[in-house]
Amino acid sequence: MRIAVIDLGTNTFHLLIAEIKQKNFDVIYKTNVPVKLGEGKINENVIIPVAFERGLACLKNFADTMTEYQVDQVRATATSAVRSAQNGQDFVEAVREKTGIAIEIISGDDEAELIYQGVKLSGAIQNLSLIMDIGGGSVEFILCDNEKLIWKKSYNIGAARLAQQFFNSDPISDDDRNAILYHIQGELADLFEICERYQPQTLIGSAGAFETFAELIINKKNKQIDINKAETYVFNFDEYIEVAIRLLNLNHQERAAMPGMIPLRVDMIVMAALITNYVLGRTKINQLTLSTYDLKMGSLANFL
Repeated sequence: MRIAVIDLGTNTFHLLIAEIKQKNFDVIYKTNVPVKLGEGKINENVIIPVAFERGLACLKNFADTMTEYQVDQVRATATSAVRSAQNGQDFVEAVREKTGIAIEIISGDDEAELIYQGVKLSGAIQNLSLIMDIGGGSVEFILCDNEKLIWKKSYNIGAARLAQQFFNSDPISDDDRNAILYHIQGELADLFEICERYQPQTLIGSAGAFETFAELIINKKNKQIDINKAETYVFNFDEYIEVAIRLLNLNHQERAAMPGMIPLRVDMIVMAALITNYVLGRTKINQLTLSTYDLKMGSLANFL
């Protein structure tokens, strides 16, 4: 049986096609497209017309690919940008009409659950851990160990939301940094309370920005690692801090020129570095791991 999983993120749409055989799977196709559905007015809860059309065009292409690969079942999930948009349901209906793809708008809690299932599948959870998934619209945190999920929550402090509201200088100014940190400090108060109680040992970054952090380090240090083929990557903590500080001090053009940087993340990575650094500092965690498995793999895990 062939399964297609579509993840409609705020910045990127993902398509993954897998062959399911009993309790195992082989990924036979995957792609991602920088649709930027949250462009322009994500904080006003609107999908602007040009982003709306980009999303439709992308999903038409996905539908053609799924036909080509003779997919048997599809699960398409939409997260923060569609979830919070006043015209999110209009987008879902337009997609169904134009492509036949039925989109499920999932809650922040359900999103966190799927991220947990995906990360668990990667084998990244080795001890009491805090999973962090930085999206464009929201950031999910999951406290867990390798046996169970303990606590989870989704926060509307995604990279695109922060960038549109606070990123007014390049390189980012101290004033903009402080405004972001003040904002997320207030938003994440209950996260730090739960972490104070449980004392997680490792922060696990779920794909996305954490893959870019890893690529930047791998390129700078000339490591022979292919992140596209890895399920996990354990960061040297000092190497992560070094690259994160550098990202915060460079301008757009300088960030874009860094080996391992992808165009979509040139600006978003600044927001991701700020949030990650703040969470690491507040929780006193100094072990950082990447799981390349995320929500998509969590959706796939449900089929198993």
